[in-house]
Amino acid sequence: MSKIERLYSGLMKRNQEGEAQLSSDVRPHVASNGMRIVSANTLQSSGDQMVNASTVLPWLFATLGVPAALTGLLVPIREAGSMLPQAFITPLVLRVRYRKWVFIVGALIQALSVGAMALIAALAEGLTAGISILGALIVFSLGRCLASISSKDVQGRTVPKGERGQINGLATTAAGFVAITLGLAIRVFGGQDLSNVQLAWFLAIGAALWVGVSLIYAGIREPQQTDQKTASDNDAETANTFVRMYRLLRNDKPFRHFVTVRSLLLVSSLSPPFMVTLSIQYGADSLAGLGGFIIASGIAALIGGRIFGRMADRSSKRLMSIGAGVASTILLLIVIIACVPGVLGGNWYTNLMFIAAYFSLTLMHTGVRIGRKTYVVDMAEGDQRTTYVAVSNTALGIVLLVVGGVSSLLATFHVLLTLLFLALTGFAGVFAGSRLPEVSKA
Repeated sequence: MSKIERLYSGLMKRNQEGEAQLSSDVRPHVASNGMRIVSANTLQSSGDQMVNASTVLPWLFATLGVPAALTGLLVPIREAGSMLPQAFITPLVLRVRYRKWVFIVGALIQALSVGAMALIAALAEGLTAGISILGALIVFSLGRCLASISSKDVQGRTVPKGERGQINGLATTAAGFVAITLGLAIRVFGGQDLSNVQLAWFLAIGAALWVGVSLIYAGIREPQQTDQKTASDNDAETANTFVRMYRLLRNDKPFRHFVTVRSLLLVSSLSPPFMVTLSIQYGADSLAGLGGFIIASGIAALIGGRIFGRMADRSSKRLMSIGAGVASTILLLIVIIACVPGVLGGNWYTNLMFIAAYFSLTLMHTGVRIGRKTYVVDMAEGDQRTTYVAVSNTALGIVLLVVGGVSSLLATFHVLLTLLFLALTGFAGVFAGSRLPEVSKA
């Protein structure tokens, strides 16, 4: 047994029954495949921290003097841009025998896009820089789209049930270390006065991480896909994407239920930026700043990754509900406290409350994300899994734009209205999630 296999065996609770469900040519490589996926996901998550559309890129825009109107486009482009095209691209992905190569192409596209952002950050400013970076972010999102479609398929074909959640958890934990290190570095070397050149270097490091992701992923031993469809079949499917989405959501009740629940669990992903905005409005500035929020999110990933990975393997649907329920409760408590006159202000306990709330929300989002990723991988096999991932992400891209638009509209009146709306949506998701079937047990 090699060192990588011994390491993997020590980290994972091995599942012989789950391994028996894999292809015979993959079973001997479960350990090495698992560690490669953990390593690749860790580097990818670390790169994401360096191109975070909620923290790093808005800070870069402010440094470059980009108009504020363009800053509001960062999160919708980053999130919805990587989800909406998936159902359209899936027929092309289904032609590929080894899906890891789809992931590698996506990783390299992301590396080139982030490299372009770094170059723009160093050389341009103002409106030109903003438009150019948004263009690079669109290309980045398309690369992430390819990676998202293929990664869950590769994991489902190379790692058995009972270990998939732990893999996601380990990668999240490792990325948490990187986020904490990055946040500390920003506060030590730049603080509130990071220059565009310093931020460009951070982006360049992120681009290098995605190159490393592609190199690691190339070594995965994946079974050859044998049930490929013909090019004409896939062309016909591409031309009828919306029809296929509608039929799948109409006829597949368990999948439709999952998409509905996932749509209601956006509370933990959409609320942190509004929490930051609220903290600024109430004068909580001593813990504010790019480095402080990155550190908080890194600690949340560090704590949540390992714990939630094991919970996801036991019951991914329960993990999703718990995460959304706790996040919604936190938002409701913040709204209640903020409505009491004279409680919040520019003092130490207000600062502490907001940073703790931000940390808690990102911690719960870690659990919800690991839970839903594990659930969709475990609920299907083969090309059906690929289709599930693509259609659910495309549907969620549409929902994200709608919910994000409603949240932004409410925020024009008061941020508390947005937080209340997201909390109520999350509670509805908890109720709906309790009715999901259990799929995670091998």
